[in-house]
Amino acid sequence: MMLFILKKKNNALILFTIFIVLFSLFENKANSFIPEPYEPNKKELEAEGKELGRSVEQLLYFRQYKQANKLAELAIKLNPSEDKLWAILAKTEIRLNKLKKARQSLTIAKNLNPIEASYWFQEALIDFEEKELKDSIKNLEKGLLLDPNNPAALFQLGNSRLLQKEYDKALIAFEKASIIKPNFWQSINNQALVLYELNKENKAIKLWEKVLIINKDAEPMLALAAANYSTNNNKNESISLAKNALFKNPNYVYIQHQEEQLWGKRLQKATQILFKDPELKSSIEKAKANANIKSN
Repeated sequence: MMLFILKKKNNALILFTIFIVLFSLFENKANSFIPEPYEPNKKELEAEGKELGRSVEQLLYFRQYKQANKLAELAIKLNPSEDKLWAILAKTEIRLNKLKKARQSLTIAKNLNPIEASYWFQEALIDFEEKELKDSIKNLEKGLLLDPNNPAALFQLGNSRLLQKEYDKALIAFEKASIIKPNFWQSINNQALVLYELNKENKAIKLWEKVLIINKDAEPMLALAAANYSTNNNKNESISLAKNALFKNPNYVYIQHQEEQLWGKRLQKATQILFKDPELKSSIEKAKANANIKSN
C-alpha cells in the first residue's frame, strides 16, 4: 500500500515536471512571435542617406525636381553631417528657384567641407542668376584657388567679367578655359564676342570659323555672318549662314535673345544691319513666327 502511494506521488511529480517544462517551452515559443523593432545603427543610416543622394541625382537628370527635393530632404535627415547631401539638396532648390534656401544649404555644405571647390562654384551660379556679379566673381575665384583648372568655372568667370565689361579679364578667363578644354566651343565663341567688342574683328572671325568646325551651332553661325557682312567679306556666304542660323534657332532674330547670350552692342548693331538685307526678308519673317519669345 505504501509502495502504491509512493508510485502515485512519483507519477504526480513527473507529470508536474513535464508540465513545467512544456509551459516553459510554450512561453518561449510564444515570445518568439512578438516582433522586436529593428533599430538601424548610425553607419546604416549614413549609407542609406548616400544611396538616397544618388537617387536624387537621377531624379534631377529626369527633371523630376519636386520629387528630388523631397528625397534630398529625407537623405539629410538620415545623414545630416554629409556635406555632399547638402550640396545635392541645394541643387534641387536651385531647380525649384528656391535660391534663398539653396544658399543656406550651401553654407552648411561649405562649413562641413570648406575645401570642396564645387560648393563655391555652385553659390557663384546663384549669384550670377541674381545678377550679383561681384559676389559671383568672388566665389568663383575662391573656388578656383582650390580647383584652378576647372574649365566650366573659368567660363563662368569670363561671363561674369564680360557682363561687368571687364573685357581683358574676361578674355583671359575664356582663353584659359579653351586651353584646358580645346573643344570647349562655347568658351571659344565667347572669346570672339569679347574680341569683336574690342574692335578686333579679324581675330573674332577666325575664332568663329574655328567654332563652326567643332559645332555648327546657330550662335557662332549668325555672329560670323554679321561680322563678315559688316566688313564686306563674302556677302553671299553671310546671307547663307544667316538663313541657316535663323532656321536652327529663330530666337536670334530678336535683340533681347542676343543680349541674353551676352552679345555686345557692336555685334548687335552689325546683326541688325545684316537683317536689313532684302534677301533675308523671308527668313526673318519665318523666324519671328517660329521664335519661342516675343519682342519687347
